[in-house]
Amino acid sequence: MHYLIAQIEITDRDTYAKYEAGFMEIFQRYKGRMLSVDENIGVLEGDWPFTRTVLVEFPSKEDALSWYNSDEYQLLAKHRFSASESNIIIVSGVD
Repeated sequence: MHYLIAQIEITDRDTYAKYEAGFMEIFQRYKGRMLSVDENIGVLEGDWPFTRTVLVEFPSKEDALSWYNSDEYQLLAKHRFSASESNIIIVSGVD
């Protein structure tokens, strides 16, 4: 399994809502599974100055990258790009 972790600072909720409205339909086509969307995280160490933290799972790195790089997702992501700032990473799961 591979996981994407996103730290998102939402600056325009109305525009971001357009991104949210189309997200799941595209995401599920690429075998993605939502594990967590949290706006009330518990910081144990350091700073975490983000509005939202997201954790998603894909069966493979290829599935994750196919979703992220797809034309349909990138078109939708324009709403996220204009309504937030993000840090997104991909990590491998432990077998």
